[in-house]
Amino acid sequence: QVQLVESGGGLVQAGGSLRLSCAASGRTFSNYAMGWFRQAPGKEREFVAAISGSGGLILHANSVKGRFTISRDNGKNTVYLQIDSLKPEDTAIYYCAARISSGRAYIKANEYDFWGQGTQVTVSS
Repeated sequence: QVQLVESGGGLVQAGGSLRLSCAASGRTFSNYAMGWFRQAPGKEREFVAAISGSGGLILHANSVKGRFTISRDNGKNTVYLQIDSLKPEDTAIYYCAARISSGRAYIKANEYDFWGQGTQVTVSS
C-alpha cells in the first residue's frame, strides 16, 4: 500500500509555470511506476505523463510535450510535474498515481492501483 499526496497547484496566469509534487509514503518508492493524469470539468480523466520506477523510462502525452516534464526523486519519495507555458485549457484537477513496477511506464488510468486526492490547477487568460 502507498499513500499519495499532491501539492503545488494553484491559480496562475497563462504563460506561467507551476511545479506539482506528489509525495508517497509506504514501501520502497523505486518499486513504483508513477503517472500524472488530469481531469477538466465535464471531461474524462486523461493521461499527462508517466515515469518508471528507476526514472529511466519517461512518457508524455503528445498534447503536453515540450511544456510538461515529469521527474522523480526516489530519495525523497516524490514525483514532480513541471508545467511551463500554461494555457487556459490546462485547467484541471491533476492527480498522481502509482502501481508496482520498476521497469515500465503506464499511460492508462486503469493500470494504476493507487491515487492521490488531486490538486487544482487553474489558468486564467
